[in-house]
Amino acid sequence: MRGAVLRIHRQAGSARLYGASALACLLACVVPSIPAFAQDISDMAADVPAGSQMLLAADTLVYDNDNQTVTAVGGVQIDYGGNRLVAQRVEYNRNTKRLVASGNVEVVNSDGTKIYSQHVDITDDFADGFVNALRVETVDKAYFAAESAERMGGVLTTFHNGVYTACEPCEDKPDKAPTWRIKARKIIWNGEKKTVRFENSNFEFFGFPLAYLPAFEIADPTVKRKSGFLIPGIAYKSDLGVGVKVPYYFALSPTYDLTVTGSGYTKQGFLGEAEWRQRFNNGQYSLKIAGIRQVDPDEFIDSDGHNVDSGAAGDPNKFRGMMGTKGQFAINPRWDFGWDVLLQTDKNFSRTYAIEDFNDSVHRSSIYLTGLNGRNYFDVRAMRFEVQEETLSDDPTARAGKQPWVLPSLDYAYIPDMALGGGQLSFNVNAQAISRDRLDRVLADPNNAASVTSVRGIEGQSGRLTAEAEWKRTFTTDGGLLLTPLLALRGDAGYVNASSGSLNAINQMASNLGVDDDMRSSLARFMATAGLEMRWPVLFSSASSSHIFEPMAQVFVRPNEQYVGGLAVPNEDAQSFVFDATTLFERDKFSGYDRLEGGTRANVGLRYSGAYDNGWSTNALFGQSYQLDGQNSFAAPDLVNVGADSGLETATSDYVGLVGFNSPSGLSGSVSGRFDEQSFEVRRAEVKAAYSGLPISFSAKYAFIQAQPLYGFTTDRHEVTLGASTQLAENWRVFGTGTYDLEQSVLVKDGVGFAYSDSCFTYLMTFSESRDLSTKEVSQNIGFNLSFRTLGDFGSTQSSFNTVQ
Repeated sequence: MRGAVLRIHRQAGSARLYGASALACLLACVVPSIPAFAQDISDMAADVPAGSQMLLAADTLVYDNDNQTVTAVGGVQIDYGGNRLVAQRVEYNRNTKRLVASGNVEVVNSDGTKIYSQHVDITDDFADGFVNALRVETVDKAYFAAESAERMGGVLTTFHNGVYTACEPCEDKPDKAPTWRIKARKIIWNGEKKTVRFENSNFEFFGFPLAYLPAFEIADPTVKRKSGFLIPGIAYKSDLGVGVKVPYYFALSPTYDLTVTGSGYTKQGFLGEAEWRQRFNNGQYSLKIAGIRQVDPDEFIDSDGHNVDSGAAGDPNKFRGMMGTKGQFAINPRWDFGWDVLLQTDKNFSRTYAIEDFNDSVHRSSIYLTGLNGRNYFDVRAMRFEVQEETLSDDPTARAGKQPWVLPSLDYAYIPDMALGGGQLSFNVNAQAISRDRLDRVLADPNNAASVTSVRGIEGQSGRLTAEAEWKRTFTTDGGLLLTPLLALRGDAGYVNASSGSLNAINQMASNLGVDDDMRSSLARFMATAGLEMRWPVLFSSASSSHIFEPMAQVFVRPNEQYVGGLAVPNEDAQSFVFDATTLFERDKFSGYDRLEGGTRANVGLRYSGAYDNGWSTNALFGQSYQLDGQNSFAAPDLVNVGADSGLETATSDYVGLVGFNSPSGLSGSVSGRFDEQSFEVRRAEVKAAYSGLPISFSAKYAFIQAQPLYGFTTDRHEVTLGASTQLAENWRVFGTGTYDLEQSVLVKDGVGFAYSDSCFTYLMTFSESRDLSTKEVSQNIGFNLSFRTLGDFGSTQSSFNTVQ
């Protein structure tokens, strides 16, 4: 009677009621007996919607009132509340209250879990049962298999002679051993504690026994947070020795947890770490602390006998530690508040001991408030930069002590929704207050304090407030010419409170340059700009390609930059400046607010882009800039000589150009450069090429920068960087990279590595070197990592040692 539909209701006959109830119980109880997706009875009931129909299909349905059994035989298929059971035979015995399904039993739960067995025998209260020849495929691709399984007390499920893996079986060779698996005499799942325990187990790797483990325990694969030991890690560093890290995770609550890590180093002793994390409805924060009392600080003594990385000078046994915290909270849909703060006993502790999230060479501590609403953007933050470096605390070349406090930095931008005069109006505000307790200067001769070439930061306090408004509108003529007039007005106010040492350094620099050294204690300046941009894009097309040539010109009329021609204003945020094709058409080419372009300037160039039917594309830009009237801001020195040798310091600038291409095969390349306006000599050049595909990917870069003595670089710079990666087989990859300084004939840094990756396992091994061009010290790093899906990661993120060549 295939296709019989049974609806559960009170008026049904007793035999039919027994049969439907039995089959429903069987379907419901088989699923919770599996550890990967265990549920209690109430949870299972919630998965079956009220009033659900049970659809039973079988060749034969037999009611035996004498023996109190209901049996479905032959091609049995039961669908109930999104769950499905398929078997050759299903029987329910009312007297023993046991359910038996046999013959290629397959259960597919509503959440996707698949269960396969030859024999299922379980009580109808779900507490006890027996499953024969069991295989389980969880929805997250974890796999269990066992000769048999028992469920006892509704809590414990024991797999006998079981196997566990998170590797998908090979479709072509289903009998092939997975990348890794755990074979155990017993696998015990505790439904109450949500743990899986392996007893008398062997860890197999590519089918070969790798380790025997008498007993170990992991969290249920479906459990994302479970207290217990995490996989340990190892590290090596020449001045620390070999280190072993053992972390323990405390799942204290659904919203907060704690990880405690103990690390033992053979040369420096025990390092303790603790990290607290907590989530809220509107955000999260973390707090990390770490500390060590070093056993052998002499390991940090350099070749000159100086202790460069162990705390304060004269106190080498000083306790070293750190405290770091990060957080971000949404005050409302428009406003976010957050912080990232690092405090440590010395400038290099977190980097020396590789404290995760705080071991960058430059760490920016900040507290911020950010708002975004439509066309309004607001950001205010306090910042401090920590440079983690191995130098003496009183080393005049050390960067760490020269970093300022920024209290605060503010940015605000607003673009009104309504047009003004048919054009777009925008407003920008920027403010910063800086405090530095150590002069940051560069000496041409380290032995001569009077040979100051730049003052990158004054000792003392300075502040600036900038407000700017800009309006522009684009008109299109009948001939396709695009005209964009522009009006801009900017005002600045600021103050400077420089120390006597800073004033002396500025005086020495002014004397060397032969300019005015009148450092202003306060300033007010403005800049008004009237501009016009003209573009005339012309399209040429053929049967297989299209090309756009766009002659372009800009003219900006404005007064001279105020306080220029001397060393009257600090330059904190406009120190990085590169004139190339990407900055040719910028209205103000300085990178920050402390400097601003003055005088009348014209920018002229030609842009090109091409597209081809075969998927290739090309682009190019070439042009030049002209100082038409007024004082050239790039020819006037400031405290960091930002315009020196930039290509803009003359009335007619150097030429700048860029040519690039992209292909559908993954090949791309570009050539860019700056060329002398008279001789066309190369002043700056960069050549890039890259290919991304299988089995090989590579990248190559050559960079050349001509000497810039006033900017601190007395010789030409030539550098080549190469990188490549090749796929040796389906899962194996080898890669490497290197940077070579052609001028000094030094391999600045290099690295090689290989990796294996599949759906359940990843292995990575790397070796890298870097060289300090001044000290010739070589830092070498070895790292490896093994990642087993659902089990965890094991390895080292940083292993290094130093040598001198």
